[in-house]
Amino acid sequence: MSTLMVQGTTSDAGKSTLVTALCRWLVRQGVAVVPFKPQNMALNSAVTAEGGEIGRAQAVQAQAANLAPHTDMNPVLLKPNSDTGAQVIIHGRAVTSMNAVAYHDYKAIAMQAVLASHTRLSDAYPVVMVEGAGSPAEINLRANDIANMGFAEAVDCPVLLIADINRGGVFAHLVGTLELLSPTEQARVKGFIINRFRGDIALLQPGLDWLEARTGKPVVGVLPYVMDLHLEAEDGIDQRQIDKAAEVLKVVVPVLPRISNHTDFDPLRLHPQVDLQFIGPGQPIPAADLIILPGSKSVRSDLAYLRANGWDTAVARHLRYGGKVLGICGGLQMLGEQVHDPLGLEGPAGSSDGLGLLAFSTTLAQEKQLRNVRGRLLLEDAEVSGYEIHAGVTSGAALERPAVYLDDGRHDGAQSADGQILGTYLHGVFETPAACSALLRWAGVQAVQEVDYHALRERDIERLADLVEQHLDTALLRRLCGI
Repeated sequence: MSTLMVQGTTSDAGKSTLVTALCRWLVRQGVAVVPFKPQNMALNSAVTAEGGEIGRAQAVQAQAANLAPHTDMNPVLLKPNSDTGAQVIIHGRAVTSMNAVAYHDYKAIAMQAVLASHTRLSDAYPVVMVEGAGSPAEINLRANDIANMGFAEAVDCPVLLIADINRGGVFAHLVGTLELLSPTEQARVKGFIINRFRGDIALLQPGLDWLEARTGKPVVGVLPYVMDLHLEAEDGIDQRQIDKAAEVLKVVVPVLPRISNHTDFDPLRLHPQVDLQFIGPGQPIPAADLIILPGSKSVRSDLAYLRANGWDTAVARHLRYGGKVLGICGGLQMLGEQVHDPLGLEGPAGSSDGLGLLAFSTTLAQEKQLRNVRGRLLLEDAEVSGYEIHAGVTSGAALERPAVYLDDGRHDGAQSADGQILGTYLHGVFETPAACSALLRWAGVQAVQEVDYHALRERDIERLADLVEQHLDTALLRRLCGI
């Protein structure tokens, strides 16, 4: 049994992407591999078959490994609900919310969950491919660390260190990170990978030679910058521009402070007939065909933020001019008349007025609803699949006109009598080609080009494995993986 860990010099250095690439590369070698991230902090999550919640990046890595997502792949998930606090999810279930100081003391308990999951995975798979979090050189977080070197030391595994050259200062990142580690941790680093390089590799070679001479550690390879590569983001919103035809559907998504599962919109961002624009604080909502209110980890505070930016007025004006509005999960709750949080699950206990566009109200309950679902949209009776992650229980007259009939016999969401407004609890609603096409026709596209989002993701996972073969020292990787 072998465990190999990828750590990064910074957030967004390429850890998630590299683990995804290595998982598919190992699958090509006929090796059964499982992805693992001890601790993740993200508002993008996925639901496993057993009804647990894990980071969305680990679900993508599971696809790369040809596995179904499982809670052991991400035993600790932190979902921020304020600048200083987060919901703590252990083995797929929310157990508490706490501030950063309290969580620092809680890490010893969380580490038990991490090691239990790793033991189960290493008993079942010959290779466990591990992703670290942030940087191992965060001095203020090193005590009781469970996400980086604290985990690597506990299970005695080798580490690869990846850095993003596109940010600049790549050699300082690598050498500085190594210098801030303890001697045993430094020995654990078996090589460096430089990510997102563009240009002539010959011009970089003197730096690579210096790095190896300075540290005594090999450069495992240099991965190129790939402009059109798409993998679902672990947390940050992908703002890269994609060239589109002149005649496209204009879609706007307001970026709320606690926006969750913004990966819902990746199929739209990649669709050739959709121009999707994220609108940030202080920006007016431009003319659009469709406004989508996204999921939220803190619905009441995000509602207040929406109003503070004048986006509620913009939504009302958009509807007066005949535009369409879609609410997903927390966005669905915002469309109603009130949102109640009597237990203070997402902030101070209390109630907030919704936008009043659909006749229902939502009350947040202690037990979060987590499930993968299938069904049919009332729009065109289109097949749809997705997943629910919400604590809200919604009731009211508008639900008598549902948006989805689910295969388990339930109804989901609501739509307005005039057909302008639609809301659903289903994340991933655009990933099913038939549902995506039906929703685009509803929003105004006349002749929809059907796109298979799963196939696009699979294509890019294969491209990542190609990059491993072409640019990394695969002999060294095989040795580190014990194959």
